[in-house]
Amino acid sequence: MKIEKLTENKIRIILNIDDLVKKNIDVHSLIKNNDMSQKLFKKILKQAEKEVGFEVENSRLLIEAFISTDGFFILTFTKIANDTKSEKAYVVKPKAKRKNTNPSSEIAIYQFESFNEFENFCTYLNNSKTTNLNGFAKKISLYEYNSTYFLVLSNIDKNYNNSKFFYTAISEFAKLASTSSYFESRILEYGKIVLKNNALKNGIKFFAKA
Repeated sequence: MKIEKLTENKIRIILNIDDLVKKNIDVHSLIKNNDMSQKLFKKILKQAEKEVGFEVENSRLLIEAFISTDGFFILTFTKIANDTKSEKAYVVKPKAKRKNTNPSSEIAIYQFESFNEFENFCTYLNNSKTTNLNGFAKKISLYEYNSTYFLVLSNIDKNYNNSKFFYTAISEFAKLASTSSYFESRILEYGKIVLKNNALKNGIKFFAKA
């Protein structure tokens, strides 16, 4: 996590997707104003006060959040005018400004909550008769990393005929974790290989239910 003080009233927090996965934090839940996001924001603000002297006592905050195309989750905290006194900082609902994490880039990494979800996806592909994925990506591998499963697609052919169907289908079983080569390197280095090559083809062969 990196903390940058932009002005006396504004700071920027940069988290990479790897940090969030290690802490089992769901990015999509973070941009909703729920208990998990509030706890994380309070923790970040305490650290920001220590590191860069950003104090928020008796202040209202505007929080903006978005995911960058290179796999980073970025938060901006801005102190805004407060006409009423308050003993605690009041956190305004985050404005989610999600930059497009284009799944048609050359790298796409999808996170499955469980191995069973990967099996279900293979079954769906098998039943939809979309088993010929040759040429879609140069390499499709499945890894276990931090107790969850990641499907890593490398060197994707952006002109693949069934790409739209594939991305729509996989979104029902997994979430796009990153399109970052950095995160791909982390998984390849520290993850445990489950299916090294042709993960979907082999997954359909071994696990698909008729």
